Amino acid sequence: MLKNTLIGIAVCAAAPFADAAGADNAGESRRTGQQIGRAGTQAAVAGPADFFTGRVRVDPLFPATDEINASGAYVSFEPGARSAWHTHPAGQRLVVTSGVGRVQEWGKPVQEIHPGDVIVCPPGVKHWHGAAPSSAMTHLAVTGSVDGKSVQWLEKVTDEQYNAQVSMAPKAKPATPPVSETLSAKQRAIPLIAAAMATSNLSALNAALNQGLDAGLTVSEAKEILVQLYAYSGFPRSLNALGELMNVVEARKQRGVQDDPGREPGRVIPTGDELLAVGKANQTRIAGAPVQGPLFDFVPVINQYLQAHLFGDIFERDNLDWQSRELATVAALAVTPGVESQLRSHMAASLRVGLTTAQLHQLVKLLADQGDAAAAKRAGEALESVRANQPK
Repeated sequence: MLKNTLIGIAVCAAAPFADAAGADNAGESRRTGQQIGRAGTQAAVAGPADFFTGRVRVDPLFPATDEINASGAYVSFEPGARSAWHTHPAGQRLVVTSGVGRVQEWGKPVQEIHPGDVIVCPPGVKHWHGAAPSSAMTHLAVTGSVDGKSVQWLEKVTDEQYNAQVSMAPKAKPATPPVSETLSAKQRAIPLIAAAMATSNLSALNAALNQGLDAGLTVSEAKEILVQLYAYSGFPRSLNALGELMNVVEARKQRGVQDDPGREPGRVIPTGDELLAVGKANQTRIAGAPVQGPLFDFVPVINQYLQAHLFGDIFERDNLDWQSRELATVAALAVTPGVESQLRSHMAASLRVGLTTAQLHQLVKLLADQGDAAAAKRAGEALESVRANQPK
């Protein structure tokens, strides 16, 4: 029971991660220099069934110290997952980073929350928070503590409470567009790299890689694009493309060009059941809902491979952002005849990870300008199909 209590507190508040850090934390407040905690250096923790309904994952960020008596963590809820009712003796701040969620204070209506929303949980106020029924949700949690205690767990949230009518806050019109409507120079190179790799056009790949590196793409990011695409275009094309990247980098070095090597993935990739859970959560966030259907009932192992390897092993590597990954995937699928269904799925996923319709139209134009009218047509039709099926 003690172990579950500590894990439960960790998921909600991240305070007990101080225990994992050992005695170094005691002296942290005495440090005078800036410290950098690298992404992924602390293992993720699963939320125990005693305190949560559904699958929940926490990525710890920092523990409470003598200097700052608050801890932080990213907490990810799969669709329908939520915490139990609880209170915090020193309060908590939540910042929604992705997906759609729900939060409720005792005696008040359930509220829907969206990326960018900030939830202030005052000390002693009974509440719960979690994902919406059809969407995963991740929030940053910063939690204070009193005498080493950061949370008081109470009873679980019933299905009736969770499914109560949701109060929808009116959406204010932003003063300025929240995201860019055009692809950056670096982003424009990614579909060209992916299209050339997927068609084994090494001369076009050479030009696209040079364009990307000139635009600020790091060598690590270029490698990651070509590694990921083996899952969509096959190992032989991936290996050939990586060989071409190696040649490009060496030729540029001979010309005196010093490309930014970038960084290797910093996040610790989980294994076993934890990897499968993380991959399923990533897949659900990208797909917008749990992925299921007759095909996966017929061959369950293929979805396990997708979840554990593609959306687990690969998508957990944090040296390439998800927008870049989707730009590469969409372009690779667009130049591949016969995979229109998957192309539509990844067009929709591109919108979910923050790319705009205007940016995706720009991707279509990039394919057309490269002379691949058929690929541009497939991509354009997929985008229009996705737009037509979006809620009005």
